[in-house]
Amino acid sequence: MTRRLIAEVAGVVTAPVERVWPLLRRQVPAEEVGEHFLAYQGGWWYRGEWRVAPHPDGTRVEHRVYSVAGPFWAVALANRLFVGYAGRTRRSFAAGLAGIAEQLGGTARLT
Repeated sequence: MTRRLIAEVAGVVTAPVERVWPLLRRQVPAEEVGEHFLAYQGGWWYRGEWRVAPHPDGTRVEHRVYSVAGPFWAVALANRLFVGYAGRTRRSFAAGLAGIAEQLGGTARLT
């Protein structure tokens, strides 16, 4: 599979992996699940991957978006050259982390 990284964001939730992981699994419509790894592939170009790992302040959550379609120029044109895409991805990810943290009585921050 050909992949091209489009966006990447990470953050920390102040709760242990054992508490964060199940909530992330419920939040992400994953098609692939590994040990602390989720992936969802949708549409004709999108692949999102999430990973969690222990962090001194709780749990680090990483999210990467890849293009898995053929010629990148076609994907870029279809997505308006990805103008603003990284910012929207960051805001959406931050909101998801905040929701997880709120359910656990903790906090979340982007790194």
